[in-house]
Amino acid sequence: MLSSKNRMPKRTWNKKTGRAGLTLLLVVFLITGCAGLPPIYTVAGGTGTYLVRKGDSLYSIAFRYGLDYKSLARINGVRPPYTIYVDQLIRLHGSAKSPKKDSAPVATQSSTRPPSKVSKPPSAPSAPVAGWRWPLEGEVINRFSLAQPVNKGIDIAGDLGDTVRAAADGVVVYAGGNLRGYGQLVIVKHNDSFLSAYGNNEKMLVKEGENVKAGKSIARVGKTAANVEMLHFEIRRQGKPVDPLKYLPRQQP
Repeated sequence: MLSSKNRMPKRTWNKKTGRAGLTLLLVVFLITGCAGLPPIYTVAGGTGTYLVRKGDSLYSIAFRYGLDYKSLARINGVRPPYTIYVDQLIRLHGSAKSPKKDSAPVATQSSTRPPSKVSKPPSAPSAPVAGWRWPLEGEVINRFSLAQPVNKGIDIAGDLGDTVRAAADGVVVYAGGNLRGYGQLVIVKHNDSFLSAYGNNEKMLVKEGENVKAGKSIARVGKTAANVEMLHFEIRRQGKPVDPLKYLPRQQP
């Protein structure tokens, strides 16, 4: 049985204008989604790199390309708190960056032996997030799908200016508008495995680095280019999108 705070009051969706708007939204999303990724620069060996722009963070770059922020940090030798700089080239794939050596070691008898192989530690299991809750009370008008047309989260109908709330405890790691197709976007880190993202906001109410509790007001619902008032909500597990409906409390009929 769900507690009253997790129950979803019914919000009716205007089907007369909603269907046409949603159809146009999907077309706009496909166009902007494909055109929204900035260029990936290719370097020797075919490794893609990204040129950091104003407003970017390591988390937003990882989110943009569906990567785990920890892997991205490891590849680029970036340590917590994961500070990056405008015009810095971020490698998107490859092996971990080795620390720079001051000078070559002097050869000794012991150093002539072949180095022993160091096995990569196994990945830690994804830690669960306790107490997921709905970020907005409303009807799900577009579900998660990795097939065409792709939707990496769910779209929840709302009214312009409705309160968007944090789906679980965490820290805001991105609040900005640099990811085309997402509008004003807030990303909350819940633990080393899970992030949640809240897109298409009219206004953001939190800043990067701010700690939030589940249910805290973090944004206001905005309007899409197709004139649809809704929240786009995603959950990422180790950088990959997962179906939010598998984590959120079940809606009451």
